Amino acid sequence: MAPSKLSEMDGPFGDAAPEILEGRIWVDGCWDFFHHGHAGAMLQARQLGTELVVGIHSDESILENKGPTVMNLEERIAAVDACRWVTESVSCAPYVTSLPWISHYGCKYVVHGDDITSDSSGEDCYRYVKAAGRFQVVKRTPSISTTDLVGRMLLCTRTHFIKSFSKVLSGEEGSGSAEERTKDGAAMTERIRQYATDSTGLHPGSSVWFWTASMAAREDHTEEEKGAFSPLCEGSQPLPGQRVVYVDGGFDLFSSGHIEFLRRVIEAEEKLGRDEGWYSEQAVQERVGKGTDYGPVFVIAGVHDDEVINHWKGVNYPIMNIYERGLCVLQCKYINSVIFGAPFTPTEAYLTSTPWGAPDAVYHGPTSFMPLTYDPYTAPKEMGIYKEIGQHAYSGVNAGQIVQRIMKSRDMYEERQRVKGVKGIGENAQRVREQLEWEQQLKESAA
Repeated sequence: MAPSKLSEMDGPFGDAAPEILEGRIWVDGCWDFFHHGHAGAMLQARQLGTELVVGIHSDESILENKGPTVMNLEERIAAVDACRWVTESVSCAPYVTSLPWISHYGCKYVVHGDDITSDSSGEDCYRYVKAAGRFQVVKRTPSISTTDLVGRMLLCTRTHFIKSFSKVLSGEEGSGSAEERTKDGAAMTERIRQYATDSTGLHPGSSVWFWTASMAAREDHTEEEKGAFSPLCEGSQPLPGQRVVYVDGGFDLFSSGHIEFLRRVIEAEEKLGRDEGWYSEQAVQERVGKGTDYGPVFVIAGVHDDEVINHWKGVNYPIMNIYERGLCVLQCKYINSVIFGAPFTPTEAYLTSTPWGAPDAVYHGPTSFMPLTYDPYTAPKEMGIYKEIGQHAYSGVNAGQIVQRIMKSRDMYEERQRVKGVKGIGENAQRVREQLEWEQQLKESAA
């Protein structure tokens, strides 16, 4: 279908209206501490078109219409820009979606989940685009929301933990009947495959693996186990000349601290590539001549189990379980492969037995707040492949700091939860958290 022209010639921007394209899709939202539900909306929107423009509301408009944000605008922009299905981001987009606004960016359709979003007066935020016939609905990602995550922090629950992720996916563990567990496991597996797609959302992208080993090998540094790698999703593999890079972590409440670390890993490897002639005219022509050009690095992310993280952090960390954290990592454009169940300590036995062999580099950054009793990166240091990303603007942004932000403004967030119908928040929840934090302090002081 040929592109149409905007009927409102100028609107609030003062420029001649651009061409409105059928395949240019608009989505907007708060995108507060970015989770896989947000990514799911972007993925489905991207699959409906060829370009995805994402609007991000300002802190002020969110406060007025919904309540306080946990992450500020800059942090939320960083999260949106890191999503592999996003073509362009637009900050300070209006809370009530405006036809002149989306038309200014050349978008024909607005996409949103099948839940209702209202402004401060209780009216539908999408009433104008719906009336114009320029609204499309996608399915809301089940069992995840910002409200749910805030509730986990306030109530200090642990019921979201997954003991054996592979058994959950196969239907051997979980709640409900055997039939229900099998159905849930199949749905989770399919969602992983969807999140592992390329930038179009339509074709295979990242490869996904499980690592199976003893708890001692996953949790501590006393066991030199190779373990067993098994594929879940077939996807991209390192291309000729690419350096293979390994990163690992909990990636809990995947946020600007993780994202900036990963971006800087790519930046460091691209600088190394420039220094070694990767971007020379001859090198580029050779790669293009073989089919396509590509970057100098292939990044593998190891994601720790829930039990491993809780062993080190205590309280009710991780706030997101391994399935949720893995999806957050998969949607990030800086990642090429994910290993579920990666060990807390990347030993030489583990690193040399990956499907790609020993990596060219193992990167670590300043985003961790675990109370370590030893150096988990002794092996890559001895192998001469350890590299460190230094301090940056978001170095202190991690799950611990995000929880602290919630706790410092507890009254506001509790009221926000009550408005949304969340029950059971009160003094008892605070006592539970204080008890768990005290137990963790005792554990750390005895270590």
